[in-house]
Amino acid sequence: MVTEGSAERALETTLAALRRRPDVEALELHAHDAADRLLLELAAAEHADALVDREVVVVGDTHGALTLGALTLGARHVRVHQDSLVAERALDANAVALGLTAFSHHPLTEVASADARLALVRLPRALDALDAIAREVARGTGPELALLAGGMVKHMSLGANDVLRGVFGRLDVSLARRKARVLVARHPRPAGELGALEPARARDADLGLEVVAVPGAFAGASVDIGARALLAVLDRAPRVGEGGTAIDLACGTGLIATALARLNPAARVIASDVSAAAVASARLTAAANGVRIDVLQDDGLGAQPDASADLIALNPPFHVGAAVHTGIAHRLFAEAGRVLRPGGELWTVWNSHLRYAPALERAIGPTRQVARGPKFTVTASRRR
Repeated sequence: MVTEGSAERALETTLAALRRRPDVEALELHAHDAADRLLLELAAAEHADALVDREVVVVGDTHGALTLGALTLGARHVRVHQDSLVAERALDANAVALGLTAFSHHPLTEVASADARLALVRLPRALDALDAIAREVARGTGPELALLAGGMVKHMSLGANDVLRGVFGRLDVSLARRKARVLVARHPRPAGELGALEPARARDADLGLEVVAVPGAFAGASVDIGARALLAVLDRAPRVGEGGTAIDLACGTGLIATALARLNPAARVIASDVSAAAVASARLTAAANGVRIDVLQDDGLGAQPDASADLIALNPPFHVGAAVHTGIAHRLFAEAGRVLRPGGELWTVWNSHLRYAPALERAIGPTRQVARGPKFTVTASRRR
């Protein structure tokens, strides 16, 4: 049995041993925060019967704190879903370092378990993502399930309460601790009442493209203004012929990859993103528009050989979870510089105030402005 004192000591030891995410150390992202801690503290103090010697479901773990914390507190096995490939790798690395390996990775549709009575969830930014998580976990577990969804108060909205009330019969809200709060949902509605969320679809008349987005994909079925700025000038980019390769890096819903495939029908077009939701959406978007692309879940361009691409298009993300980190763009610039062939080009769009041109010059080579508006700049950088 885990007592309150022993649980706290075990949790302190585990959290102290977690590392920063190894491949984005420059972003100074810590391996856990107050929301992770509060979720684990409430699990140990108020849900020990559903935790100790049982299977637990974890969704949205960024570095492994929830998964490895649950194991430290006595869980028999943890079933994990993480949208980010980087998060999966961080969990795996931290698990090896701590010698805690009784967990398994699963797609969201398969993460639930009939044996689980407890689910620990990091609140996602998008409410449709939370709705999908709540439905999948509730549908695959039993009536005794308690779902604990935690986040930092500054990133939480009342909309999350409404989403969980639509799936569960009871919702309680914890007191805030260290600027974090947890929503506790109980009594899942019968599985027959919980249909799966269908992907969102919308046709953009200006672009002549259909956008398809599964829950949690950035921007959903809309076209974010940065992508629209890049798409508006993409027909000016060099054409890629047979035997050549064009890449949509950080592809999101795959709109830019779809446009690349239309413009370069003889080339191999790759869409790459770290997010499982993005990858699923990109496949659906390509199919909806009748083009063929290769879609990969990858951290940057880790799966691509050096000097192998003729053209890369990039609408760089600047969020990691809820945190703003422009450093991710610099990593992607470096990846593009490695993968482009000499003479190949990176076409990228960025918020004008970020002034990325010098960084692009260093990472790629000579950079020219293609278009500039009140908010966004599009540049083309030629590989030295």
